[in-house]
Amino acid sequence: MIDWDRIKTLREEIGEDDFPDVVDIFITEVSVMIDRLRTAPRPETLGADLHALKGSALNLGFINFAEMCQKGETAAANGRTQDIVLEPILQCYEDSKDIFLSGLESGMAA
Repeated sequence: MIDWDRIKTLREEIGEDDFPDVVDIFITEVSVMIDRLRTAPRPETLGADLHALKGSALNLGFINFAEMCQKGETAAANGRTQDIVLEPILQCYEDSKDIFLSGLESGMAA
């Protein structure tokens, strides 16, 4: 669900001191998008929203979440927004976030 090697690489690239800030920014920005999709999804921007989430997810190693966003993005690009079921995507984010934060606390990305 989480690519811990990606997290380790990111931590090395940006530095130990700045890594917590990057995590905070990621969680804050993605949470805003997730909340918007949960409360007021817009079919006309759904593909772009999922694309943005996918990019953020890949940067921080949320593999399963990124894959689900990609499938939704592809469906939207093919004019099939009605086929996109958001709840599993949103739940995957929450599950991934929980695993990620627990892993950071336990040193998985050290």
